[in-house]
Formats: sequence, C-alpha cells, structure tokens
Amino acid sequence: MSVIKRRVGASAVAVIAAAAATAGGLSISSVASAKSAKVNWATVTSAKAGGGMAALVKAAKAEGNLNVIALPNDWANYGTMMKMFTKKYGIKIHSYNPSGSSAQEIQAIKQDRGRSSAPDVIDVGESYTAAPDPALFAPYKVATWNMIPATAKNPKGLWFNDYGGYLSFGCDTAVVKRCPTSWRALLSPQYKGDVTLNGAIGQAAAATNAVYAAALNTGGSLTNVKPGIAFFNKLKAIGNFNSTDCNAVSILEANQCPILLNWDYLNSAKAYGLPASFAKHWKVIDPSGKEFAGYYVQAISKYAPHPAAARLWEEFLYSSTGQNIWLEGGARPIELQGLVKAGKVNKRAYAALPKVTGTPVLPTVADSAKAGLAISAAFPA
Repeated sequence: MSVIKRRVGASAVAVIAAAAATAGGLSISSVASAKSAKVNWATVTSAKAGGGMAALVKAAKAEGNLNVIALPNDWANYGTMMKMFTKKYGIKIHSYNPSGSSAQEIQAIKQDRGRSSAPDVIDVGESYTAAPDPALFAPYKVATWNMIPATAKNPKGLWFNDYGGYLSFGCDTAVVKRCPTSWRALLSPQYKGDVTLNGAIGQAAAATNAVYAAALNTGGSLTNVKPGIAFFNKLKAIGNFNSTDCNAVSILEANQCPILLNWDYLNSAKAYGLPASFAKHWKVIDPSGKEFAGYYVQAISKYAPHPAAARLWEEFLYSSTGQNIWLEGGARPIELQGLVKAGKVNKRAYAALPKVTGTPVLPTVADSAKAGLAISAAFPA
C-alpha cells in the first residue's frame, strides 16, 4: 500500500470515527485514549500485536523507566547499549546488581515480584531456560524474529539467544611466565593457585560453562559433563584452583587472577577496560582442542513493572543497531550471519573478532540446560 493510500484510508477512518464519537457524546481524543487503554503490554506477544512499533514506543515512553539486572558496562558493550537506548527513547535505565549472576537474576524475578524495582528483562545463561524458570518469562517475538536461528529460540518466544563467544584463557604474564595452551595444561604444578573464574560454578553462566568446556576436552561430551566436574575437583584438590571471583577490573589489576577462564569477548584488555600499563602483560589464549561456544539468553519477566519498555528494549537489542553494538564489544550477536547477508554488519568490528583455530562445538539449548543442572548439583552454593 502506498503512503498516499494509507493517508486516504486514515482520513476516511478519522471522519467516521469523529462522526461516531460526536453522536455518542465523546471526543476524538477520548476514543483514541480508550483504544490505547485496551492494550495490555504485559501480555502482548509482538509489537504488531500491540498496534505497531509507534504504539510500543509511545507506551514505553509513557512508562519512562526500564529495570535491568546483572549487566556490567564492560560486558559485551552493555554500557554503550544502555546509553544509546536512553538517548534514542529518553527512557531511564535502572541497572541493578551489575556484577550479579544468572541465578541471582532468576531469584530477583521471584523475590521482587510486585515491586517497582523488579527486573523487567534478564540476560542469563542457556541452562536457565530449563523448567521451571521459563514459567517466569513472558512470550514475545521481536520484529527480527526470523533472523534468529530456530535452534536459538523458544518457538513461543519465551526466550531467545542474544550473543555469544568461545571459552578462553586470560593470562596475567606478570604472574604467569608461561601461559597454558590446553585444558590439561592447567593441571601443571607450575599453576598452583593460578586458575580463576568469573563468578561461581553453578551460579554464573561463564563459570559453569568453563566446566562444560573442560568436559569436552577431557574425555566428556555434550551429554556427559562428568569429566569436566572431575577435572575441576582435581584442580581444587591439587591446589591449582583459586576461588577469587574475577569480576572486577580492580581484582585483575591487583594480580589476583593469574589465569582467568572466561568468554573471549570478555577476556580482552579492552573489554575489561584495563589500563595500558596492565594490558601490556595481559594475554588471551585460544586453547587447543575443542572450542566451546556458548550463547546467553534474553527473556522478559512475566511480572515486569515496565512491560512496554521491556519489549522496546528487546526490539532495540535485536535491531541492526543493537546487534552491532554487541559486535563492537567483541561478542558474536545471534543475528550476525543475517547482518552480513543484508550488508548491515559493522565490517571493522566483524573483522576484529577473535579467530577460532580449534574445532567449534556449540551445544543445543537442551544440552546446555541439562549440563547446567548437572554441574550446579555437583557444585552447590
């Protein structure tokens, strides 16, 4: 339909609506308000179902706020993401517990339900798509839904992958003179007290998936994580494991994270925001063997206090702008191949992605969920 035809149609409808409104003693504005009031954004499953993007933007701006949780500014370029969203829509973002874990995000939905500070949206590891957690999510499909691979989303829209990367070794060469190049090398006596994680196993997705990656490289498989659990128990038994939670720049700068197992897009000096003086002796290793790939998941809380803003946030994340912001942070956005095909990818950021030299292994969401439960049970909080 042409723009002219749309205008003609809209004018005709307006005349009819005005006549009907006048006859009923109502103003045109009150009719519009009544129509708008009928939209319950907490149950809307797509922008189109709620009246279109313009309606969604209007409703989100009226709410004026968005609550996010466990999103550090230097994690996958989220600082820029939040800044650009607020700049575009004027919606204030309240970022709670930026250093929190996936488990804490889920717990916040349960504990803070009914509060104005409750999370509107979450960004968690794939294992948190296992029952009963999805019962907390509201189904929603972004406009670019078809660009998300079928294996990377719930068919009803309860959750969908957002960005990912590969497990890598960050190495502080001021402490470790010879960086490990394989998983088994981490067992060497020279790395006593050196092996650290971002978060706790069974609670933080990055730490949990480090165990999963270890399993794949020590005799396990996508459906058998026992070797990975045994591997980390051995690291602890021989004293190579260091329980320091390496989730802050200050901790790295204090040389408390000699070898840090983390996603490649987070392990770079740039991502951490490390000063140039420290970056000189920070090295990222692409371990040999099977390259473990992992993606995080977006979901909207069923109890979001700002349901329209939550949905607009997802639309922004999955637009070419949002996807490229993640890419500029060194992460691989889930719509990457679609962006490349459409010619909308940031070529410089795409070319700067860490090169994968091993054999990439990407677990299915079902495998990841089962593995996460098994690993969590083996390492209770």
